[in-house]
Amino acid sequence: MEERDNNIFTIYDEVVQRGEKEVLLKQNAVSIWMTGLSGSGKTTIAKIVERKLHEQGRLVQLLDGDNVRHGLNKNLSFTEEDRTENIRRIAEVNKLFNECGIITLNCFVSPTVAIRKMAREIIGTDSFHEVFVNTPLHICEERDVKGLYKKARSGEIKNFTGIDSPFESSTDPELDLQTENKTAEESANELLNFISTKIKSD
Repeated sequence: MEERDNNIFTIYDEVVQRGEKEVLLKQNAVSIWMTGLSGSGKTTIAKIVERKLHEQGRLVQLLDGDNVRHGLNKNLSFTEEDRTENIRRIAEVNKLFNECGIITLNCFVSPTVAIRKMAREIIGTDSFHEVFVNTPLHICEERDVKGLYKKARSGEIKNFTGIDSPFESSTDPELDLQTENKTAEESANELLNFISTKIKSD
């Protein structure tokens, strides 16, 4: 093993650097980490923001639990260990996107402070911005687009976050996005305004 490790070489200093790519794209790369309960509106809001950024000429990528678990992480379950590995891989992908100068929007429950801290450490504090999509549990249950809360309440789904598995709310997010009395469009505009302060204007 040691011999193989000694044969691994990095070419990082030889490739086009992040700063050069950001100049080309006229934007600072950031990772927006949207955390919140299932049904809080993370992906709905992110899709609106992605479209608006694209229309501004920004290069942006949206990641959420569905598209990641269909490919990169399809071999992972929902055990605590696999949930941590799921976020670790996603964070590493974010870091690569940021190195390419790409704005990355993430929509993941990521229910614990520790797991979000791990993501921040991998991506880097300067690039990582935690957004708490702050939607009360009863509203998430009322929406229940996928019927997950109903199944969790009936016992069909075990260890469901917010029901029989805890969700640790963000205590110090960069943006506390309270959605209870707002439309998805209004929440998206609030998030877009926040992102605009983190990326270069033309």
